[in-house]
Amino acid sequence: MKRFNKAAATPDGGQPPPPSSDHGSDGVCRSTAECKCGLNIMKLTGAIVVFVMGFSVLFSVSVVLRDPPSDVLWPVVDASRILDSKLHKAILEEDELAQPVEVPNDKLLGDLLPIGFDDKSCLSRYQSLLYRRGLSRKPSSHLISKLRTYEALHKKCGPHTDPYNKALENLKKSATANSTTDCKYLVWISFSGLGNRILTLASAFLYALLTDRVLLVDSGKDIPDLFCEPFPESSWLLPTDFPLAEKFNGFNQKSNESYGNSLKRNSSSGDVSYTYLHLVHDYDDKDKLFFCNQDQEYLQKNQWLVMKTDNYFIPSLFLIPSFEKELHSLFPDKEAVFHFLGRYLFHPTNSVWGLISRYYQSYLSNADIRIGIQIRVFDAKSGPFKHVLDQILLCTTKEDILPQITKNQEPDFDRSVKPKTVAVLMTSLSGGYFEEVRNMYWENPTKNGDLIGVYQPSYEGYQQNEKRNHNRKAWAEMYLLSLTDKLVTSSWSTFGYVAQGLGGLRPWILYKPENLTAPDPPCVRAVSMEPCFHAPPFYDCKLRRGVDTGAIVPHVKHCEDMSWGLKLV
Repeated sequence: MKRFNKAAATPDGGQPPPPSSDHGSDGVCRSTAECKCGLNIMKLTGAIVVFVMGFSVLFSVSVVLRDPPSDVLWPVVDASRILDSKLHKAILEEDELAQPVEVPNDKLLGDLLPIGFDDKSCLSRYQSLLYRRGLSRKPSSHLISKLRTYEALHKKCGPHTDPYNKALENLKKSATANSTTDCKYLVWISFSGLGNRILTLASAFLYALLTDRVLLVDSGKDIPDLFCEPFPESSWLLPTDFPLAEKFNGFNQKSNESYGNSLKRNSSSGDVSYTYLHLVHDYDDKDKLFFCNQDQEYLQKNQWLVMKTDNYFIPSLFLIPSFEKELHSLFPDKEAVFHFLGRYLFHPTNSVWGLISRYYQSYLSNADIRIGIQIRVFDAKSGPFKHVLDQILLCTTKEDILPQITKNQEPDFDRSVKPKTVAVLMTSLSGGYFEEVRNMYWENPTKNGDLIGVYQPSYEGYQQNEKRNHNRKAWAEMYLLSLTDKLVTSSWSTFGYVAQGLGGLRPWILYKPENLTAPDPPCVRAVSMEPCFHAPPFYDCKLRRGVDTGAIVPHVKHCEDMSWGLKLV
């Protein structure tokens, strides 16, 4: 081999032969015959070199691949083809399930999000695109314009600005609503569980958009610990020295300051410096007049509105005539209202984002398919309950969300096809359902060969709304559920509503069990991703009589999981 290599080196790397001259110099050849002889010798030498090089290559191949079997070379070619095919297939599957978005190109979610933030102060605002699909729908240009207008208003009238300070003086002096300032305010009181607070905060923000008010958020126990600031250059948090803050916990349906009670007394809301809006589930018929057109006109005169609610009341805003045209322009796609508002408002703080990103990268990121199962049982007794587990398994297998198992340890499926990996994320206050599902897929193979991994971040035992770390975990789990490809939720649960709305997912909803028995059918596919308004009014403001508010307009219907509730479709 060394001899062949040395010969081959001469024409490439050795001294080249003297070049011939086009001018026939006597120093090159003395006669035509001599020149022809020299050329013939050179041609012969070149031919010999080429032959030797070719022979050396053939000899090398014959030594290395002496009588190779037929299944040695072709698998190399086939493997490269299979690898290319699998890479292509993986890209297609990822597009179908996750639809990844290039962060630099759409970090603002189609201009839904504002500019002007320090990225490091809230990592989730832009990094979330690395973990989830982009917006499932496109926001309207009118919504984008309205948000930019609101941000300017919030900057102008927000906490500690001159207009805010003047409005605060009016409030302290109990001045009437007819103030010279052009800034009006809606104060949202932090109330109820975390899922409720997220939904009601989105509702309050939309109401502020519609009425040109500045939304100020009561921090409660943990709002700054859970959510980044959504508006640039101005805080949405109500200053801690707000003069009415001490009354927040005491406000209820019987409060004299409530709009409903002022109507009962036939007193004008314009005679006071603020009006309390009681929109909690126990509100009465007078409180519900908030959703009437003429009452909205009346409330507009008041500079300060203070709201306490545990309801996602947006569906009933679509039934108020004075808001109808604006809402249609803001949200041509009615089922994406919370999807847009949620992705705009709610960005986990860095501490919560750490919980989310670490868990996702550790357990979910490498799966071909991610399934979310959110379990909420409204029962005084502690679970787990067998009928609930039966319902979960029946729903997920019947709807082809999870594969069926087989007792045959050698199931009949095509082993030439690489099995899919499925990550199942379960959330529940109890760890019992997770353990049963995990053990079932660990101890038994699936009929289709899929490999199932089951995970649950926490099981707190019972709801602990006042504990900071509990709510951090709850917010992280809602967000993780929103990153899945398919989602199963529990009836009546605002936890599930938040996850489906943020993720732009139409979930399968587990019906609420009755008499400790799994319902048949076990679940139903939601007609839209929108949350349900659990306690809507059933009142025709024009006719002043009861009416089915789920049958007035085609885009407001009754909920799948609560027959008297309302949702946008």
